[in-house]
Amino acid sequence: MKQPNIILIMTDQLRGDCLGYAGHPDVKTPYLDTLASRGVVFDRAYSACPNCVAARATLHTGLSPEHTGRVGYADGIPWDYPTTMAGELSKAGYYTQCCGKMHVAPLRNYIGFHNVDLHDGYMHAARYGSVPYRESQFVADDYFHDLKKKYGADADVTLTGLDCNSYLARPWIYDEKDHPTNWVTDRCLDFLRRRDPRRPFFLMASYLRPHPPLDAPQYYFDLYKDKPLRPPFVGDWETDEYLKRDGRIFDSKTGPIDPELMRQAQIGYYACITHLDHQIGRLILALVEQELYDDCIFLFTSDHGEELCDHHMFRKSRPYEGSCHIPLLISAGANVLPGLKRGETCHTVAELRDVMPTLLDAAGAPIPASLDGKSLLPLTYDPSGSVREWLHGEHSYGEFSNHWIVTSRDKFIWHSTSGREQYFDLADDPHELHDRVLDPACKARIDELRGHLIEALTGRPEGFTDGTRLIAGRPYPEVLPFLKAAQET
Repeated sequence: MKQPNIILIMTDQLRGDCLGYAGHPDVKTPYLDTLASRGVVFDRAYSACPNCVAARATLHTGLSPEHTGRVGYADGIPWDYPTTMAGELSKAGYYTQCCGKMHVAPLRNYIGFHNVDLHDGYMHAARYGSVPYRESQFVADDYFHDLKKKYGADADVTLTGLDCNSYLARPWIYDEKDHPTNWVTDRCLDFLRRRDPRRPFFLMASYLRPHPPLDAPQYYFDLYKDKPLRPPFVGDWETDEYLKRDGRIFDSKTGPIDPELMRQAQIGYYACITHLDHQIGRLILALVEQELYDDCIFLFTSDHGEELCDHHMFRKSRPYEGSCHIPLLISAGANVLPGLKRGETCHTVAELRDVMPTLLDAAGAPIPASLDGKSLLPLTYDPSGSVREWLHGEHSYGEFSNHWIVTSRDKFIWHSTSGREQYFDLADDPHELHDRVLDPACKARIDELRGHLIEALTGRPEGFTDGTRLIAGRPYPEVLPFLKAAQET
């Protein structure tokens, strides 16, 4: 049987609910809505360690954060994993190409891809050289090379005055066709032009937006600037302590205290999403024109979400839905996955670790027994099935460090620094407005989920549990000891 072409469309910092097909009242995503209508949507998909580096380690290895060793955000630690998604697909006969963001170390580590057209975005650690490789983005990053070649040595994404973690928003200052989102699609189309037509291909279209800077072209800002937008979600359990302390800092973890700046952040974020959608549309149209679409399998997802001022928070790394709940769908052309249940939704708890085994399964390649992830492919034929009953998520994040257990209907959170617990009934309260941890009616369920967390943390080097109870205040580094030791060696 002919192997299908595989296209992994990866976004950065895209919330699971900010899509037309997910029912968002404001955001418009017609091309992604079309893909969803022709495939299966996994509406309970999560990023178990929601930051760029840790999430991508899980994506590319099929391992849990515990087994990648990355349980927080840490740049510059070498990626030396023996088994990777691109590496296994290469072994299976695929030509493997990534266009866009990798966020690995070193910057030009191909982790099994045959070729990479690289743009990692604005990364503080790599702007002027990072230990241990002394690389500079201005040398290693293909997009920056192209931007400076066209606009001069001073050209940079920072000329808008926006930071890579900022809630500030303003339109792109260069030609629309030179935006990083357009560039990723351009490089994908160039790959399709020069590919060997005798070989199946694995193309990872790895877009940076809607990760800040929130700088979509003017047209996309205009779609939202005069539109009434749904306000951020704020629950009855909130505190505005950190908002009052940090709400005037442009790159704060709370977002702005000023309601107008909150609205501007929403406008900029939604503008980036619709711009992204239209550029994904360019890629889809090219596949149709080149008569490749019907032989392709598509998997669309994101590395993590964005709080976008929900719960007085901004950015990611939190255990709440805006941060850790991600989009995931599988779609296909007419000639592949003949049993695909088009237009269906699967409610299993899925995670980024499942992407690698799913794509290997689609390629007819062996799935290494070492992987933690499970193939979702059988669920495209029977969306009523499940790959797991619960998922453990975590993030080392200083005073906000967290562990959580999520199921298809509820979530238990343990804040490992303070010991605070929370419980949300997601089936009735999808936006986590009511913390029911003290509700006597929920006690048995909370005890059950706490037991799952104790099970997940038993044997961990941090000493979070003695096997019977959770122990708060334990040291919690961003990388686990085995990965740190490997780096030092």
